[in-house]
Amino acid sequence: MEQFIEILKYILLGIIQGVTEIFPVSSSGHLTLFSHFFNMDLTHLTIFLMITNTGSFLALVYFFRKDVGQLATGTWKYLVQRDETTKEDFQYVLKLFIAIIPIGIFGLLFKDKLPSDLLSVGFALILTGLLLFYVYIQRDIQWKKDVTWKNAIVIGAFQMFAIFPGISRSGITVAGGLTQKIELKKILKFSFLSYILISIPVSFLGLIEALNASESIHFIGYSLAFIFSFIFSFIAVKFLYYYVKVKNLIYFSIYCLVVGVLSIILYII
Repeated sequence: MEQFIEILKYILLGIIQGVTEIFPVSSSGHLTLFSHFFNMDLTHLTIFLMITNTGSFLALVYFFRKDVGQLATGTWKYLVQRDETTKEDFQYVLKLFIAIIPIGIFGLLFKDKLPSDLLSVGFALILTGLLLFYVYIQRDIQWKKDVTWKNAIVIGAFQMFAIFPGISRSGITVAGGLTQKIELKKILKFSFLSYILISIPVSFLGLIEALNASESIHFIGYSLAFIFSFIFSFIAVKFLYYYVKVKNLIYFSIYCLVVGVLSIILYII
């Protein structure tokens, strides 16, 4: 029975990672909160976090496989074959690089120096909720369809704050994009493609860190967590991309505010 409960914990954390990595509600904040409930120390689960993050990464690659293929092929043709018809693909990739530079630099400099207790996570979740609420009240403005160079820089500036546990990367990217009047579906695609791009070096560094970690591996639990992280990430991105509109962000805003307050209360008691 104890073994079954332990496996169930891993499955639930995999599901939580899969859903919250995609939805604008902060995966790091939720993993901190639920690890508190499950009495699990995430600092000793380096390999587990890398595996579940890889599940989300692969789900996004699969969902955006046509876009990833087109951008990769277009960039290759433009750089190697000098095919001018693929210049837009190459420029889009450059914009993605511009957007991930700030979070990449900040992540390397401060990733081990940031607080991750329930109190700081609670306030960060409240900030995420307030950002989403601000975007919600701007829902009737006229949206643009393309991401410009300036937009990429602004989105990058927003994204760098996502290194704080409790601040949703997708949430703050959506907020940054929508304040630039980019329509939701366009900014979601830009957000998730930038996540795919930065996940490649992050996964590599995570693998090195995991290999040096003295962590016992629960093979069945980790495997199931990976599978459920992949499945629920795919379901979440499909739902968010096709069905969620700006007016629906109010629900994510309220949710983040409630969970943020709950985290602070748990810290106090």
